[in-house]
Amino acid sequence: MSGNTPDDPNGAANASMGSEAHAEGLRFEEPIKLKGRKRFLQSLQRISSSPSLARMGRVPSSTYRTGEKASMSCVSLASSSSTYVHSYGNPYSSQSSVGFSTAPTSVVTTPGPEAQTFDFRSRIRIIGTNAPGQAVQAPLTASLPVEIRSTSKESQLPTNPEIVASQKDDVPKTFLATVPERKRRKIDFWGEMPHELKIYIFRFLKPWEIVRCSAVSKSWYQMCFDGQLWTNLDTYEYYRDIPCESLVRIMTAAGPFIRDLNLRGCAQLCDQWTTHGQAITDACRNLQCFSLEGCRIDRSSIHYFLLRNTRLVHVNFCGVQAINNSTLKIIAQGCPQLEYLNVSWCTHLDTQGLHRIVQSCEKIRELKASETRGWTDKSFLLDLFKRNTLERLVIAHSDIDDDSLGVLFHGLDPEIDPLTDRAVVPPRNFRHLNLSRCNQLTDKGLKCLAYKVPQLAGLQVSHLINLTDDAFQHLFEDTPLLTHLEMEEIDDVTNTTLQNLAQSPCAPTLKYLNISYCENLGDTGMLPIIKGCPKLSAVVMDNTRVSDLVLTEAAAQVRLRDQNNSNIGIFGGHKNCQRIPVITLHLTVYDCQNVTWTGIREIMSRNTEPNRDLIISLKCFYGYQDTVNEHMKRVKTGRLESAQNLEKKWARYMMATEEAGVGGAGARRRRRRAREAAMVHADEEEGGPRGGRRRARSGGCIMM
Repeated sequence: MSGNTPDDPNGAANASMGSEAHAEGLRFEEPIKLKGRKRFLQSLQRISSSPSLARMGRVPSSTYRTGEKASMSCVSLASSSSTYVHSYGNPYSSQSSVGFSTAPTSVVTTPGPEAQTFDFRSRIRIIGTNAPGQAVQAPLTASLPVEIRSTSKESQLPTNPEIVASQKDDVPKTFLATVPERKRRKIDFWGEMPHELKIYIFRFLKPWEIVRCSAVSKSWYQMCFDGQLWTNLDTYEYYRDIPCESLVRIMTAAGPFIRDLNLRGCAQLCDQWTTHGQAITDACRNLQCFSLEGCRIDRSSIHYFLLRNTRLVHVNFCGVQAINNSTLKIIAQGCPQLEYLNVSWCTHLDTQGLHRIVQSCEKIRELKASETRGWTDKSFLLDLFKRNTLERLVIAHSDIDDDSLGVLFHGLDPEIDPLTDRAVVPPRNFRHLNLSRCNQLTDKGLKCLAYKVPQLAGLQVSHLINLTDDAFQHLFEDTPLLTHLEMEEIDDVTNTTLQNLAQSPCAPTLKYLNISYCENLGDTGMLPIIKGCPKLSAVVMDNTRVSDLVLTEAAAQVRLRDQNNSNIGIFGGHKNCQRIPVITLHLTVYDCQNVTWTGIREIMSRNTEPNRDLIISLKCFYGYQDTVNEHMKRVKTGRLESAQNLEKKWARYMMATEEAGVGGAGARRRRRRAREAAMVHADEEEGGPRGGRRRARSGGCIMM
């Protein structure tokens, strides 16, 4: 190679013949098309092989070392003054050229063996020069200069440790010193979080979820049983799922922090309270609300618990058979701040214990004592009259009579107004009164309430079989805040009572009305109620004489409410946006003989009107209820067109059924139409026929 010069023609011919032999000995392979960064580097390599680059006067980068062997795969464009002006070789020196020119401007003709000029100053990369067993020499490649090196993606950097080491050698030490390695500090968010913030996060969990989290670790166990999480311990929703041991552990660990303890239905505490009752009592000494409804705990444990809690305000012992008058005596002596007491269905006490509560607890506001004895004790009722702090009194199934009720509202020997013939006494503060199933009460006793309860909002007088229209004639005139009225199963009440109610001051505020099993009530009384009570939200009319007229009028009134609300802008929104309707009226018409499918269809049809925000929920005859429920589900999900199809097909089915029951000519054809309408309706109610075919139906099995 050293004997041939660029000026020797023989040497050029020999080189040409050698290149032809070399080209014939090697199979030509089409180069692979590259993309992205590799394509850019290949273009730089081709430019470096062009003789035109030598004439440009470009030089390598200052970091390019002259004492080492390296290829021309990288070219620096930083400086124009260098001694290596003509050291880039010719286009045939590239390894990938295989004897052909790679410069687009140096060779005009097609690639072929031509006279090549060889530059002694060109750098040649020699591959495979190490002899077997010889140590591996230093890397023979040079990296790109730092100025043009791509660092956008870490995945593009070489992972070979030898290449990385060679690149570090090529980078100046000053550059490495200016970029120190930063170690990312590991942050333990949960470990470094303040304890108060952890407790705040745990408060968003359900109680049973907190108990499950306690098994994660010891630190979580301590946090899960921290007293700050259990200031309100209400086990009503999960008392069947939580283990008794966990419940006892919570009460003992968080006892000083608990303010509201509701153990309603926790019957599993019967055995645990016997063994851990003292520990629970010693821990829970700051309670304000305490409920043992439905629990079976012995009497001595309850008394010991009450003696240690003197700040009780709310006490609920409903259905606890261990409660007696001694228990009420302990409450009266140790809980002067008591405001709520529920001892309903506690059969081992009477008004003697309640009398002590009334005398000692001056702030008592709610008293629930259903099915208790002794309500004929006039001394006790007189103390209640003088206290006049009760707002809610529930004495259903009690033995109170007309005279006792008169003492409760008028006192003993009241002054009588000669003009109005009414007792001159201060008005009572009752807001809710439940006298249901007090069978000894008559019209005389209920008249004592007239003009004495101006703040009454709820009245329950169900199953008082001795009441008539006279009992309610004056009661509705002085109760403008009445919202809840239950008159279930009063046989002698007629439509006159409902007409008086519709014209009374409480008609604009009435929301709930129950007249079930009042068989003398019908359309004459209910139509004025539907028209005159704009806030009515629930009406129970099962086993009455109401007909389809009431349902039609209810649909019309709800539509009028919807229009008024739209004008006011309560249910605002864009006209084209889909709005989910809200149930504003619940109607119950079970076993009403005069209610037919026509009235029910009227309700369904009005519910599917476009742009409706208020609809009606209906409970009707069990044969229609499945269709009504499916129709309501579609309306509430916004599928009005589907609901309309269901309503139309159901109406066709009902009409065909009625026609099929008519005798005479064509009866067989009418029965066939009824069967077809029934199948179409069933398919629509079940979501439509599957695959375009109706589901096969059989007549069912017949037991012989």
